[in-house]
Amino acid sequence: MAATAIKQQIQLRRREVDETADLPAELPPLLRRLYASRGVRSAQELERSVKGMLPWQQLSGVEKAVEILYNAFREGTRIIVVGDFDADGATSTALSVLAMRSLGCSNIDYLVPNRFEDGYGLSPEVVDQAHARGAQLIVTVDNGISSHAGVEHARSLGIPVIVTDHHLPARHITRSGSDH
Repeated sequence: MAATAIKQQIQLRRREVDETADLPAELPPLLRRLYASRGVRSAQELERSVKGMLPWQQLSGVEKAVEILYNAFREGTRIIVVGDFDADGATSTALSVLAMRSLGCSNIDYLVPNRFEDGYGLSPEVVDQAHARGAQLIVTVDNGISSHAGVEHARSLGIPVIVTDHHLPARHITRSGSDH
């Protein structure tokens, strides 16, 4: 069978970009176009610092999460950190495990599920994997805010869940072990 070549013309069209954005002149032209095309109008919008973050006390359920973690460290509870395989997920998984170890947690492991086999986030299948590894507490990083079925499945197995996630919820936030 002969291969048939499909010829198709593709026309590239530049996006309309507001070149009047007040971005630093020293930025390379490509970055200026990228930022402007995404609606960034000033250098202040690119500023991300600790000063712009919420005070930790305003994070939902944070005091209960600290209490759960403190007791887990003290009692030697088996903690499984469930992350994600992308850059922020891998980084937050590694950072969480290292931080908890440095704070005295001796019974900790991590699980980075295969998104293509297990779905995204804390799915019931991922909970089963953590349970098989002896999880007595699950801490999600970079996922979990919309994992209602997974959190409920963990609860049905008697495993509390602390959800840490920077994503926005689709409708309502998953009630984790630190919310009650």
